[in-house]
Formats: sequence, C-alpha cells, structure tokens
Amino acid sequence: MQTSAPSSAVLDELKTALGPGGWTQDPEVIAPSLTEWRNRWTGNTPILLTPRSVEETAKAVTICASEGVAITPHGGGTGLVGGQVPFGEVLLSTRKMRAVRDVTPLDDAMTVEAGLTLLEAQQAATAAGRYFPLSLAAEGSATIGGVISTNAGGTQVLRYGMMRDLVLGLEAVMPNGDIFRGLKRLRKDNTGYDLKHLLIGAEGTLGVVTAATLKLFPIMRSRAVAVVGLETAAASVELLARAKAETGGGVEAFELMKRLGMALVLKNIPDTREPLDSTPDWYVLIEIASGAPGAAEAQMEALLEVAFEQGLITDAAIAQNDAQRAAFWRLREEHSAALKPEGGGWKHDVSVPISRIADFIDEASAAVERFHPGARISVFGHVGDGNLHYDILPGVGQDIPAFIGRWKEGSQVVHDVVGTYDGSISAEHGLGRLKTEEVKRYKSPLEIETMAAIRRALDPKRIMNPAVLF
Repeated sequence: MQTSAPSSAVLDELKTALGPGGWTQDPEVIAPSLTEWRNRWTGNTPILLTPRSVEETAKAVTICASEGVAITPHGGGTGLVGGQVPFGEVLLSTRKMRAVRDVTPLDDAMTVEAGLTLLEAQQAATAAGRYFPLSLAAEGSATIGGVISTNAGGTQVLRYGMMRDLVLGLEAVMPNGDIFRGLKRLRKDNTGYDLKHLLIGAEGTLGVVTAATLKLFPIMRSRAVAVVGLETAAASVELLARAKAETGGGVEAFELMKRLGMALVLKNIPDTREPLDSTPDWYVLIEIASGAPGAAEAQMEALLEVAFEQGLITDAAIAQNDAQRAAFWRLREEHSAALKPEGGGWKHDVSVPISRIADFIDEASAAVERFHPGARISVFGHVGDGNLHYDILPGVGQDIPAFIGRWKEGSQVVHDVVGTYDGSISAEHGLGRLKTEEVKRYKSPLEIETMAAIRRALDPKRIMNPAVLF
C-alpha cells in the first residue's frame, strides 16, 4: 500500500513542532530504517521524525491526524514481517526516548521509555537486583516499544509468558494525538476494558507506544544449560513433560533444533562447534533456573539421568561455565542467520498445540515434499509454547530464484496444515505487510470485522501504519 506524500506545508509544520534534532530528511541517516533485515522490502519516506518525549510525539501525531497524513511507527527495525517499513508514510522513530524512568524493586516493576533496547531494560532490572525475562536473539537492537507492539515472545515464554504477560501499564499517543497515561504498577485493576491490551500486539495501528511499566522477577540463584540429542521430535515433547514435572516448573527454555539447522550454523557461522559427541537427528537446548543455590544443576543432572534411562535422549552435554552456556545458546540464536547464505527460503513463524508438534512436523514435511520435491526443511523453535520456526530451503543444486518465486504458494501449503491443527500462522512476529492479507484465509469473518471495527473507532482516518492489520 502506497500512501500520498504529505505536502510541504505539513512537513514544515512537523519540523517546527519538533525543532532541531527532532527530525531529519538526510537520506543517509534515514536509509538504515527503510530496509527490512532480510531485504524483502525497501521503502521510502519524506521525513524521519525522532521525538524526544511523549509530548513531542503527541504534537507530531496531532498534526498528521488533522491533515490525514499516514504514519509508520519504528522501533529497532528488527521485525521480520515488514510492519516497520514505510512506503510514503511519515516515519516516526522512538529511538530518542530511552529513559529508565523508575525501578521499584518492592513492586517488582520498572518504567522505561519505548526506545530503550531490550538488552538495556534487562540490564536496568539486574542493576536493581531484579530480573526481566524477555529474551530474544535481536535483544541488543530490538526496542521495548517494538516488542510491545508486536507482542514478542522469545525463548522464555514457557515460564514467564509473552510480552503481553509482562506489561503492567502503558503510555501511548493515540491516533488523534491524545496521550493515554496508563503507567500503573498494579497487578489488579478490574475496572472495565483494559486498554493497554489493545495496544500490545497492535503493530502500531492503534497508536504509538512511548513508555511501559514492566513486571520484574527475582534473580535466580542457580542456572543450568544443556544440549541433548534425540532421535525424534516426538521425544522432545515427552522430554518437556518430564522436565516440567522433575523441576516443579523450573524450566525456563526448551528449544528444539533439527540437524539440518545445526549443520548450517556450524557451516555458516564462525567460531561455532558441534555441542555433542554424536550428530543426532534432533537437538534440544534446555535451561533450568532455581532460586536455591546449586538446585538447577542438581535438577538438570537428575532429569538427564532419567531421560537416558527412559530412552528419551541419546546424548547430552551440560555447560560447565558461562562461556559454554553462551556458546550453546549461540547455536540456537544463529539459526536464522545461518540460513541466509543458503540463498534464502520460505520462512514460517507458526504455533500448534504442544502435544501435536511432532504430528504437525511430519504432516507439513510430507505436504512440502509433494509441493516441491527435494526442498530442505529446517525446524527450530520453542517447544514449551508450541512455537516453531518452520523454514524451507531450496534443495542442493536447485534453481534458487525459481524456488524463491514459489514462496507464496509454498507458504500456503504450510499454513494450510497449521490451520488443520487449530494453530496460528504468526506466533510471535506479528502480521505486518507479509501476512495481513493471508491471515484472512484463516480468521473468521467475525474476528476480522471485530478488529476492523475497533480500528475504525480509534483511527477513523486510518493514518497509523495503514498497510498493516484490518
């Protein structure tokens, strides 16, 4: 969707409202914000706005609203579905709103601005003797506003939930320029519709998130990480159930990886090494945390002993220090980057019921083979919450451009299987430009119209990220 460019008068009004340092039209400064990480989209904008406060953000949105000028909000730019890429819209970045406004350990809460990176938020919590659990590969550049707007998941959803579960309060600028001041630290507020939940996961379509109050947790006193080998994906589901039972809910991460993905990491990512003595068909990375010193290590050893006895795993390695723990995690986190040198592929971010993960993998793989014989399938993701990254690569020696040209039909093959399992075609990355139209194939008319009605009520001119959602 291409929108009409704002007039020079509107641009001048925006420049005056935000003042020096609050905007730029320098192509070199703007360029990094116009291209999606995988180079699928490269957009354009007449101006990049960089407000430094919620008040400046409100000024900019008010001007755009009065003139019917479209806005694309932008965080860290790490999204993979194109929701942050403008095509003629004013680009509004929260990068200069980076303050840690408040950390209250007794409330297990902190309030931070939207432009703070996820890593910086984690560090602010740690400095106060608390733990903020959301973690993902792009945490050094992904921003708080971005992970809220996409309702990001990450590796620890199993224990702590999605970003939606970690937000206590929000501050945001609504599509008409009004400021929603909802930065509460309350766990209980049963006074009608919870407006913050409309903004979480809305991908910037219902307003610009400018700050958030986040839940914090105690710092765990022991932590253990292991990589194990398995013969089947089905064994990982059984192992997960055993791990949760053995640790009393102490499992923080449970990441599945197919051999193909591991092999490509070892091939394409420098300074990586095979974590096991064997090369199994499937790997699982397990992280256990406990509030008691030494407890996580003991639980991990007990779990793996039982798993070996029951034939659930064929090999295992427990990290012996922080460096080895980081090395194990790097094998998982570099999966997406490792696929890129193979010439591209059809990437899918899907979820199915945990109990049906293995069946889904088998059925989807058979469907893909029928559609495109010889294609290579890489599966990795979060078994603990049913979220799989199901990526399809061209077979060795196949015509890569021809393969890439079939991605829409190929994705539909995968997503149709997801639909039969009552799954979701977007588990943690949102819809963006990539899936907004496709998801209508899987959503009911009632769902689509209800969401469209909410949007019409809050953004009648459809100026907020107009190409995204309903």
